[in-house]
Amino acid sequence: MKSTREDQRFPRILTEPEKLVETEIDRERLFSGAVFDLEVDRVKLPNGRIATRELIRHKGAVAVVPLFSDGTVAVEEQFRFAVGKILFEIPAGKLDSPDEDREAAARRELREETGLVAGKLICLGDYFGSPAIVDERITLYLATDLSEGERDLDDDEFLSVRRIPLEDLCDAILSGNIPDGKTQAALSRVMLMRQRGLI
Repeated sequence: MKSTREDQRFPRILTEPEKLVETEIDRERLFSGAVFDLEVDRVKLPNGRIATRELIRHKGAVAVVPLFSDGTVAVEEQFRFAVGKILFEIPAGKLDSPDEDREAAARRELREETGLVAGKLICLGDYFGSPAIVDERITLYLATDLSEGERDLDDDEFLSVRRIPLEDLCDAILSGNIPDGKTQAALSRVMLMRQRGLI
């Protein structure tokens, strides 16, 4: 997607980096799991002092806004054990490996969870949900020119798919009924793009 005038006005580096960047001294891995690793790192702060950072290292993920020509979006209802709630979310999933092609992963997750195949996929940028403690990078995509097929859910995956107008979903974000961060970020960006005639 081409840069807009607004993009060019926003500076890539807001201040002098040497006044902000922390430098790793050493790292200790406490846990290594199927989804994430847990580490404790010692870092040198910009003022020269030493601090500890407890970090969750994640291989990365993708998330997709499947937008139909009638303005509806395919969203999922899924129980999230960590928060004990059923949430509305856009289709998403973790990478098979840190170096997996993200567009290919987005197409796979979209098809597996919804049965949808995207004729066109537009990258919306990255989302960091909790960058103070988690390095998970979720790359967001907009999927259009959709065709329908069969879902292929994992054995431990239970979710339902609904089509809801984009405007209604954005209203639900404003009313606090969609607390999932990646879903808020991606839907809001797609709405702004539509309002500005970018899609």
